[in-house]
Amino acid sequence: MIKRFHLSIAVVLLFALISTIIGQTPSAKQEANGPYDDEVVRITTNLVQVDAVVTDKNGRYVTDLRPEDFEVTEDGKKQELTNFSYINVMSGSPSQPATNTTASTEQRSANLIPPARLLKPEQLRRTIALVVDDLSLSAESTYYVRRTLKNYLDEQIQENDLSAIVRTSSGIGVLQQFTSDKRILYAAVDRIRWFPRSRGGLSAVQPKNSLSEDSGGSEGVDASKAGTSEENRQENSVRDTIGALMYIVRGFQNLPGRKAIVLFTDSLRLFNRVGPGVDTNTERMQRLIDLANRSSVVFYSIDARGLQPLNFTAAEPAAGLPNQTAAAMTGVGSPRQNFFEDQDGMNYLAKETGGIFIKDNNDLNKGLERVLEDQKGYYLIGYRPDASTFDAKTGQRRFHNLKVQIKRPGLSVRSRTGFFGVAEPKVNEQPRTPQQQLMAALASPFGASGVDIRMTSLFNNDAARGSYMRSLVYVNASDLKFSEEAQGWRSAQIDIAAVIFNGEGRAIDQVSETREIRVTAEGYRSVTQFGLTYALNVPVKVPGTYQLRIAVRDAASQKTGSANQVISVPDINKGYLAISGIVIAGNTASSAQANQGTNNSPGAESDPRFGPAVRRLKQGMLLDYGYMVYNAQTDKSTGKPQLTTQLRLFRDGKLIFTSKVTPVDTSKQADLKRLIAGGSLQVGAELTPGDYVLQITVTDLLAKSKQRVVTGWTDFEIVK
Repeated sequence: MIKRFHLSIAVVLLFALISTIIGQTPSAKQEANGPYDDEVVRITTNLVQVDAVVTDKNGRYVTDLRPEDFEVTEDGKKQELTNFSYINVMSGSPSQPATNTTASTEQRSANLIPPARLLKPEQLRRTIALVVDDLSLSAESTYYVRRTLKNYLDEQIQENDLSAIVRTSSGIGVLQQFTSDKRILYAAVDRIRWFPRSRGGLSAVQPKNSLSEDSGGSEGVDASKAGTSEENRQENSVRDTIGALMYIVRGFQNLPGRKAIVLFTDSLRLFNRVGPGVDTNTERMQRLIDLANRSSVVFYSIDARGLQPLNFTAAEPAAGLPNQTAAAMTGVGSPRQNFFEDQDGMNYLAKETGGIFIKDNNDLNKGLERVLEDQKGYYLIGYRPDASTFDAKTGQRRFHNLKVQIKRPGLSVRSRTGFFGVAEPKVNEQPRTPQQQLMAALASPFGASGVDIRMTSLFNNDAARGSYMRSLVYVNASDLKFSEEAQGWRSAQIDIAAVIFNGEGRAIDQVSETREIRVTAEGYRSVTQFGLTYALNVPVKVPGTYQLRIAVRDAASQKTGSANQVISVPDINKGYLAISGIVIAGNTASSAQANQGTNNSPGAESDPRFGPAVRRLKQGMLLDYGYMVYNAQTDKSTGKPQLTTQLRLFRDGKLIFTSKVTPVDTSKQADLKRLIAGGSLQVGAELTPGDYVLQITVTDLLAKSKQRVVTGWTDFEIVK
């Protein structure tokens, strides 16, 4: 049973709550990787593992094969299989489509996308990096890639997917961008633009202005001396793309399971045609492939140019002799030859890592759909290599060809094709120094759980100092190891690190410090029962989507804990309707009555375990919530705003409660541009323990139609 209260007590309590929490002026896997631990490709001196996907002649995936159906050879020598399993990525609870699909730009700016729950390693189904090679994309291809990625977020992403959208020109903050939160992903898509220094021009295939300009195809011209400057620029650009992909794969290494990188590109050329057979980037590409194979990363390359006409067009005047025309159409430097040479690296990268190269398809959505289908499951096959595979004496990197074959007729297999005979380091080796432990906890998309910490980060705006983020961090002190001192005193030492990332994953502000907690015997009983709460204020000068990540390390036990949250900061200066972050706290009816008429914050003062930092309630509690509304329009005759509010409650993406539309009382408000609002809900016993989302929708009846509705969200947990 859910009851909504509009009593004077709720107004008094929420005014106190808002002024205490967000109304203050700002000052200047789990640790282990869960069930995926053994489900990764490994290349060590005593085990070589390879993943393989098997399909029938109709392209359907085959999942019922046995070890005797496979034959694996290394350098032509048959290997005895010692490990075999089929990994059903989509097993367990079916992964549901992400909620609130088909979000428009207006909806995203109005904050109509709910927060995503933080995935645990055992809940993860697919890990996908969608890499936009804007170092190669033309302006035309960039448009279609943006549209495809928006469609992915609207219709194809699943709630148990961990995704990242990365541009090769940025090359930073890769791991910080892996998320199931669509707010971060939409912001990443919105930043995709045509890169002026891209090796692609305005259109996917560049027209030739005249045949006489084709130095590679005209008679009497030395092709080895033509276009050297442009070829070098192209070569360097491809090198930068490969370097960015290396960086992304390294960021993938410590994530569990088999991972996919979907590369949208216009060109990935490995050979420079200035001189005959000049090999420039294949060695770099081979190092990338080896790193991907060792990191259980599969590449899927999508030629963003689609199916292109490669003959003469109206933009290409045909002039010259017949032999010149033929050379210009098919010779060195012709659009046809360039087009196919640009695909060499795409095809090679996908083939060598067990992925798919998708080309000649103008519907990029279909290509991405095929990639997602390919992520549903795979075979994991292992064998013990010969001693000669790894040359420990000389340390030479000798490449070993790996081939997986299917004995059952009518089936096809895709797998990695080889590896270098160098044993990989222990990827999952635990970091040793305190700083390394903190950084590992900060970087994890799942959050470390050795020390239970909770965090609530809120957007707020102050008339004097502008917009800022107000964060409350709760630390469960019972997870800390206190040492005993004289006269009953106890002490513990914690290391704290906090980093704010912008939408590109770039750290824009960070702090790290060591704090000593020293308490009396009575204080020790209190902090271990109720925990510790810290506050952090960070000014925000540029509106946008941000991530705040915080990690805590107990110095004595070396356990770490981390939490992260996404904060959307609107542009208040534009004058549009906006809403702050939502503060919630659990309260009992008795404590609410005791606090009536006082300045005590509900929940936060009575029991921090159910306060605003934690967002946790027990069945039967009151859920107090509060927020601020900015830039409400005022009636010219009365000078007062006319706002209405409505509350909705969701569980697992399903709507379970909707309140009536009610007016916001603005009669006692001092600042009509920063209105305080809130209320209370009775959490009934029929609300089962689990994760919930509270949605607040505010409507300004005096504003223009496109600027009159704003929505805020916050998630919380109900426990017994």
